[in-house]
Amino acid sequence: MAKINVLVFPAGEINSIELHDALSTCVNIELYGASSIDRHGEYVFKNYIPNVPMINNPDFLEKFNTIIKDKKIDIVFPTHDTVSEFFANNINKLCTKIICANQKTSQICRDKRKTFDLFYNDDFCPKIFNDFKNLPVFIKPNKGQGSIGAKLIQNKKDIPFNIDINEYVICEYLPGEEYTVDCFTNRNGRLQAILPRSRKRILAGVCVSGQNEKLTDEIKKIADKINEKLCFNGLWYFQIKKDINNKFKLLEISTRCAGTMCLSRALGVNLPLLSVYDALGYNVEVFENLYNVKMDRTLISRYKINYDYKTVYFDFDDTLIIEGKVHLPAVWFLYQCKNLCKKVILLTKHEKEIYKSLEYYCIDKNLFSEIIHIAPDDNKADYINPDGAIFIDNAYQERYQVYKKYNIPVFDVDGIEVLMDWRC
Repeated sequence: MAKINVLVFPAGEINSIELHDALSTCVNIELYGASSIDRHGEYVFKNYIPNVPMINNPDFLEKFNTIIKDKKIDIVFPTHDTVSEFFANNINKLCTKIICANQKTSQICRDKRKTFDLFYNDDFCPKIFNDFKNLPVFIKPNKGQGSIGAKLIQNKKDIPFNIDINEYVICEYLPGEEYTVDCFTNRNGRLQAILPRSRKRILAGVCVSGQNEKLTDEIKKIADKINEKLCFNGLWYFQIKKDINNKFKLLEISTRCAGTMCLSRALGVNLPLLSVYDALGYNVEVFENLYNVKMDRTLISRYKINYDYKTVYFDFDDTLIIEGKVHLPAVWFLYQCKNLCKKVILLTKHEKEIYKSLEYYCIDKNLFSEIIHIAPDDNKADYINPDGAIFIDNAYQERYQVYKKYNIPVFDVDGIEVLMDWRC
């Protein structure tokens, strides 16, 4: 059975990494990432396509369609609101399926003023003002994302100098809880998933701490009304916040994947995968696991080094085994080496019989191309062939001797993360 080829564009932001995590382990999907500006995607996507023209380039459509044809792309996920709107406006010029709303919906969702005009008569629409007479208020750009340009105006001195009111929405101040509601609408317009999650802590407009929340009648009513008035295609989301009367008011609607849809995925609802299947004409049903889940995250570092090693010399005590437990990043790295066909040589001064210790910790001896068990007073540097090699050992003196003799890269246990290849 041929795989479904899925392209994420652009592939360098937080929500593109969520799409990667949601789809890269699906056995019937071959995932691609493409970007105009190289950011984080090249560290994550196994199939990465750089130097794609910007969407405002006259050659974009021709060159993007060339990528689609060359890679036989079946589905494209746009990851930026402007890109989603552009694709919706040019849907008939693209030679594959795009996970985005129709043209009218995309235009409305991209412009907050148009969004609030559409829902003006609904009780969940916030009060919108034309001036600063009703302080406090909250301002945000008509077209914006990630809280860029948004600001609370509590008094007149907070008003930005030379602000162009026509470029902003002036909204009533909403002091209460803020939720994002992940949704899924199938190709027939049926709203099949409504998954509220709280935004407990925000960093640069992105939720970095939150949890799933109960779907109340109030939230369901808002979701149903939005789905009734707009036309979505697969995943989408909206954000709401409580006013001074503890009633939810609409903040914005987006037709793309959210970076924290991982929280809904943690409940067993893979909205990107459901969107792929629905776009291909499959009927899907949505169900979620009946537990509560909290999410908290911080920055993660990924690395690339310009040293192409082919052999790894790896220590046992306090490196593979630390305080009587298997060091999980070490095992991950060992299997990564196996996947990449790199030799791993276990070089150890272990005081016990090494094969029995490996068996005790359920570590297969076949993970290693060779096991070198030496005496405690031997010098590990004497057992190393430095050609294309690296050395990993917790002991400073061992690392220093290897580095001094061969000038090859050496790593302490904490350095294993530098060698992780997330594209494997």
